[in-house]
Amino acid sequence: MNNFLTRKSWSPYVVGAAIGVLSWFTFLSADHALGISTAFETTVAIAERAVAPEFSETNSFFEIKTPKVNWGWMLVVGVFVGAFISSKLSGDRGAATVPPLWAKRFGPSPIKRFVGAFAGGVLMLLGARLAGGCTSGHGISGSLQLAASSWLFVIVAFSFGILTSFLMLGREGSSHV
Repeated sequence: MNNFLTRKSWSPYVVGAAIGVLSWFTFLSADHALGISTAFETTVAIAERAVAPEFSETNSFFEIKTPKVNWGWMLVVGVFVGAFISSKLSGDRGAATVPPLWAKRFGPSPIKRFVGAFAGGVLMLLGARLAGGCTSGHGISGSLQLAASSWLFVIVAFSFGILTSFLMLGREGSSHV
């Protein structure tokens, strides 16, 4: 039997159950749901306070909460560290900076790929803030709590994800995945 930590993929059922147990643990220990998009908002607020303290005094965000490094911020760090460790243990860290499907549709330019990835990330974060939570907040924690808003979020997010994939990569992209 090989070490499960070195596998390139895991059973979605096992991972789903593990995320459920992790959610229980976060509710028990931190009395908070899983979610990471607020940490990005907090990071910007901390940077704003450091760079332009006079502006932060007029920002209504600071009236609601004091931005600080908290468990949610550390969860983001944990996601990056965990992903790095996972890629090293599994040997699944590909050298290609431009995936073949992207290169077929948009060309081999790494700069174009990085700009596209950054713009997509900005749009996802903006959408998460407008929706009042990210895919981990709504998709995992909210769905586990059977929140109607979270179920609606998941349906809309998956629907638009599929639509965006077809618009960006075309129907022929499905044969290259």
